[in-house]
Amino acid sequence: MAARRGRAAGRFGRRVRRLGITALFLAVASGLWHFQERELRDGLSWQGVTTWQALTPLTFHRVLRNDGFLVGWSDVRVNPLWVSYRLRRVEDPAAGPRPGFRRDWRALWPIDPESYFGSGYDRGHLAPNYAIAAVHGSRAQRDTFLMSNMSPQRPELNRRLWQRLEEVVMDHFVPRFAALQVITGPIFPARFQDNVLNRVGLVEVPEAFYKILVVPGDEPRVLAFIMPQRVAGNEPLDDFLVSIDEVEARTGLDFLPRLAPAAAEALEGRVDTAGWGLEAVARLPGRF
Repeated sequence: MAARRGRAAGRFGRRVRRLGITALFLAVASGLWHFQERELRDGLSWQGVTTWQALTPLTFHRVLRNDGFLVGWSDVRVNPLWVSYRLRRVEDPAAGPRPGFRRDWRALWPIDPESYFGSGYDRGHLAPNYAIAAVHGSRAQRDTFLMSNMSPQRPELNRRLWQRLEEVVMDHFVPRFAALQVITGPIFPARFQDNVLNRVGLVEVPEAFYKILVVPGDEPRVLAFIMPQRVAGNEPLDDFLVSIDEVEARTGLDFLPRLAPAAAEALEGRVDTAGWGLEAVARLPGRF
């Protein structure tokens, strides 16, 4: 009897040791994954990955990493709250054929390419097809057609004013500064209940969109824009200039969370167009 108990105890001890080794392996693997994931995210974000100022159901989001860009995805709004990407000067920038729109399996709700049909809204790219393709390649271009990178935009905004801003960024600002950090996303009404029925299927419709441009470095420059849904499309781009503080106030997000408080106050609290050459390009017509 004692021998049987001894053998049983031995088997139990071996199981415990195997479980311990397995748990240790999983902990190490998880830690390595987290470290690598953080490193990859940081490589796409200057001064930290965008986060919330205060955690609420409307500001909570999951970070989805794609080739060339990050998405802060909200399963409540069924929208990206922000999209972040970096652009750099490239020789002979070009994009391949437009891929097809695709559902993103990482989104909680089934948002399909057909979800916007008949709504009067375009599937508005936040990480732009052309710029991402030219800088980050064809795999990244395919990722821009995931539905998690889309938000409902009125055609006059998406095809005209928003597109003009994207063209100015890629054709003028990137060559001018060699590198840019871009953070962009939707803005919703201040009261959720005011917009609760304004949806395309499950997708909440924003009232405006923002785009923040940052020239990284020891002496950074920033420009920020807020463009409402209802525009004619031919307005000058500089009509929509705002401070980053205003964008943060309307979104509840913190866009450069690692920036020192004094630097953040100086950079984010004012509108300064010096050095951008914005006036020369603010009225350029769109490419299409």
